[in-house]
Amino acid sequence: QVQLVESGGGLVQAGASLRLSCAASGRTFSSYTKAWFRQAPGKEREFVAAISRITDNTYYADSVKGRFTISKDNAKNTVYLQMNSLKPEDTAVYYCAAKFSSGNYGSPLQYNYWGQGTQVTVSS
Repeated sequence: QVQLVESGGGLVQAGASLRLSCAASGRTFSSYTKAWFRQAPGKEREFVAAISRITDNTYYADSVKGRFTISKDNAKNTVYLQMNSLKPEDTAVYYCAAKFSSGNYGSPLQYNYWGQGTQVTVSS
């Protein structure tokens, strides 16, 4: 069993940066694929970024490519999402997720564990 707890959200102005953290319980967290999703009001949950469970390969949604960076610290059982040049359209609840398998990173149905979410609000 893995429990995920996100932190780092907040209210910022457009152009600012935030770093989200996702702390995990469980000694085997390093063996999971880890990802960030987001959900804006009235919209479906959408893929943001993922990092491979075996290598450090990273994957991003087109809308955040070049602005967001996902990283992990296996020693701390933590995955991060560095968000730069934030835009109002980035406003959403951001969720950390983890799964056993590799591939198909963008499908939320593939993920086994989810955090409770952290709100990110970007004002114009």
